[in-house]
Amino acid sequence: MAGCSDWVECLQFGFYIPILTAGFPLNMAALWQLFFRVRRWNESTVYLLNLVINDCLLLLALPFKLMAYHRSWKLGHFSCSLFESFVYVNMYGSILLSVCISVDRYVALQFPFRHLRSKRKAVCICAVVWSLLFGFSYPVYDFHRDNSNESYCFQNFSSNTWKKQWLIVCVECVFWSSTVIMVLCSVHVVKILHDLRKRNSNDAKLRNNKSVKIVLSNLVVFLLCFIPYHIAVLLYFYGKQNSISLDVINELRKFVHVSLCLSSFNCLADAICYYHILKENLQIAQQDARANTLTQHTHTHTAHTLETHYEEQKSTEQKCYTKHECVQNDRIYNDT
Repeated sequence: MAGCSDWVECLQFGFYIPILTAGFPLNMAALWQLFFRVRRWNESTVYLLNLVINDCLLLLALPFKLMAYHRSWKLGHFSCSLFESFVYVNMYGSILLSVCISVDRYVALQFPFRHLRSKRKAVCICAVVWSLLFGFSYPVYDFHRDNSNESYCFQNFSSNTWKKQWLIVCVECVFWSSTVIMVLCSVHVVKILHDLRKRNSNDAKLRNNKSVKIVLSNLVVFLLCFIPYHIAVLLYFYGKQNSISLDVINELRKFVHVSLCLSSFNCLADAICYYHILKENLQIAQQDARANTLTQHTHTHTAHTLETHYEEQKSTEQKCYTKHECVQNDRIYNDT
């Protein structure tokens, strides 16, 4: 590809341009559906809204990430750190919110008659997630602190960054613990759905395994998007700590950039989640609308029946009164 400094930059264009092209309309459509079509908010829509906001942060940062590759950064240290933090907040926001959705799905199926889920709890959980994400993103603002020469962004981190062993330990622990939870919840959900299918063999929704496919596809996308980056950054950190040869470090750096491309693809994969959650909520809204229409029609028909009955009764009473009056007049006439 013309204009690329190396194959990694070409690969970034191949990933980021489609993500930006499709990501903006998908996220805007999801926001429009959420605020103007969804009438009943529940736990799923709360998590969905937070996923959309999270993906918008990545979409804001990707053009600057493309612009910064192997080029000096001219927009200032703070803007560089801000856009870098958006990338990492998006990654770990997607990880944590995906885990929340998996746990919520498992709880809904495993404990359907216990009031363990609510919109308020979902909002509180999302608030805690955002607090953790932005609270622990402060090391990003020191990634380039001691670079006194030419300034770069999204690369060439300071030497002090790779001395912070606690940082890589926290990152790896958060991801791998989230992965374990995600796998366990997904396996249990698939098992529950399989058992429900056996007990309700005539249910068309359970028979076509659509729910199982959604759960498994979400798990596969999660693993494919995030495992390569956490292997790459672990190897790169090990190389920096042990002063491996520059050629090996350069290859590991390319591996990190490629794995970041894969992790960014999760932004498009979330669109599948948007579609199914919004479709479910719109179907519920349509069912509620039909139920309300039927109820209103029933009330109207009942009111009309009562009104007709009242009019008939009133007419009968009027006739009886008129007839009685006529009989009285006849009697008066005859008596006279």
